[in-house]
Amino acid sequence: MPTIEEVKRVKEKHEQELMNKNGVAGCSIGYKEIDGKRTDKLSIVCYVKEKKTEENLKRKDIIPGEIEGIPTDVVESGEFKAL
Repeated sequence: MPTIEEVKRVKEKHEQELMNKNGVAGCSIGYKEIDGKRTDKLSIVCYVKEKKTEENLKRKDIIPGEIEGIPTDVVESGEFKAL
């Protein structure tokens, strides 16, 4: 199981690439959720304005299931607004 330092390193390395994908509003580190239940797997969390199926995305905008062996999690957040 990867350490938080490993997950942070991979996230920082790939964050700009992830942020350039259409619909991605932010990235963080957190525990992967499956069917609404938190797991014990650290992951790179990608917040998207609207969650879509792969069929409804361009190939370049698909977030991979893992990056360098670190799982990803896609969470629908809506759009972030500065206050």
